[in-house]
Amino acid sequence: MFRNVLTRSTLRFGPSFTPLNRTNGQLFGAVRFLSDDLKSRFDKAVNGHDILVFMKGTKEAPQCGFSRAVVQVLNSQGVKYSTVNVLADEEVRNGIKEYSSWPTIPQVYVKGEFVGGCDIVVNMMQSGDLTRMLVEKELLPKEALDSISKKE
Repeated sequence: MFRNVLTRSTLRFGPSFTPLNRTNGQLFGAVRFLSDDLKSRFDKAVNGHDILVFMKGTKEAPQCGFSRAVVQVLNSQGVKYSTVNVLADEEVRNGIKEYSSWPTIPQVYVKGEFVGGCDIVVNMMQSGDLTRMLVEKELLPKEALDSISKKE
């Protein structure tokens, strides 16, 4: 389960972790969840989908309220999106947090860029910023902006 020691700044530490030694820029005792192979898989998945959500469950059957909220927001936007069920693979569940440097799930990626988690996506939807971004990324027609103008 635990990966090799490394010298990156995106390390995960247990609650009682104390660095054992710091020599030549190397930190000993740290745990890495993101292997090079898994990072490559994440890169391929994130860049291979217009919208990708790493979530608990699937869009048909979300397994937590935060994941359900993101699904509802994206469904309300009328966009096509893909999901990855992090509950199916513990390595993916832990690795995606290191990949994005974001501690929670769900995580939303649009056109290869990390957008945020549930709170950010919900706030963006409420402010109209999500629709604007999706139009800018050519995932929604420009006419979608009309619905924002009517609400303001």
